Amino acid sequence: MGKFNSFEEINSWQRARVLNKRIYLITDTEALRKDFDLARQIRRCSVSISSNIAEGFERNTDKEFIHFLYIAKGSAAEVRSQLYLALDLNYISQEVFHELLSEVTEISRLLSGFIKYLNK
Repeated sequence: MGKFNSFEEINSWQRARVLNKRIYLITDTEALRKDFDLARQIRRCSVSISSNIAEGFERNTDKEFIHFLYIAKGSAAEVRSQLYLALDLNYISQEVFHELLSEVTEISRLLSGFIKYLNK
């Protein structure tokens, strides 16, 4: 389980928490409020990242934790995909897209590193 006492100490969870807030604020804009399904889907997959990190941590075994980290990583990929659609539909600006894409990509990178560490 590494050297963490709680999932709140895990950097990828902390970053995902910040991402969640940004996603919620952005999906509350007029353009995305009109596309309820897309806004809801982006929110769900974003929240899934932090939720799976937390749930996996609480399972108390590296094997299960790694499994949930892979699920979180998959959710990060889903966020990226949804962001492309939001950009393509002009719901978000190029600048917002790049900021969010960079953040979710970094979270995914952190998860990959954590998985490698736990696999050792």
